[in-house]
Amino acid sequence: MKILIIEDEIKAARALENLILKLRPQVQILAKLQSVEASIDYLTNEKMPDLIFMDIQLSDGVSFAIFKAVSVACPVIFCTAFGEYAMEAIKDNGIDYLLKPFSETDLKQALAKVDQFKDFFQKNNESKLADLLTKINEEENKKKSFLVFKNNKYLTVKTDDIAFIYINYTSPSIVNFKGEEFSINQSLDQVQGLLSDKQFFRLNRQYIVNFSAIKEVEHYFGRKLFVRLNIATPDKLLIGKEKTAQFLHWLENR
Repeated sequence: MKILIIEDEIKAARALENLILKLRPQVQILAKLQSVEASIDYLTNEKMPDLIFMDIQLSDGVSFAIFKAVSVACPVIFCTAFGEYAMEAIKDNGIDYLLKPFSETDLKQALAKVDQFKDFFQKNNESKLADLLTKINEEENKKKSFLVFKNNKYLTVKTDDIAFIYINYTSPSIVNFKGEEFSINQSLDQVQGLLSDKQFFRLNRQYIVNFSAIKEVEHYFGRKLFVRLNIATPDKLLIGKEKTAQFLHWLENR
């Protein structure tokens, strides 16, 4: 196992390294980094480690900034004296959260949890751990808002506020839950790639809908589905029979 340590206190980093090597003599400590900037540079240019031990308060800021700058495709064990960051740590690949000062037993249990996590995916023939975490990061990094121009003003529309996106004549338009409509420059294919697959579904060539906007779904002629939203749409929303199974699976497994 190849491990990266991100810790701004040199003595603490050295003590952690010694304790890890005591418990797992066969592991390789790739580097000990002290800052957000150095960590981003390393993770951008070097091969991804198997595991990262990461302090939260670093010399140049909070380590969560690292995840906004680079895709971290490995589990992270956070080591910190600040308990209030627990929930955010879990969102950012956190497989465990050790409060300083932690004991040898705490570290041993955290490493065992990493082993269990990896074994689970290997035994069940699921995607590799790195692929899974990359997918999670990609989902987190999906577009959160769109910049639009209307009435000589630039506005931002949050993706959570979008009820549906459709092709209005030749170009796509965003419609929010208030029924307000905004034209955008991207193609519908481009917009689809920017949105979360969990939140939005491409019904057909003309419409992308937000799960939160769906009121009900009915069977229609020719084994199609008719989707009714919470707000009015310019066209009847129909899903062809070749896509009905995919749509129903999406509804059930969000």
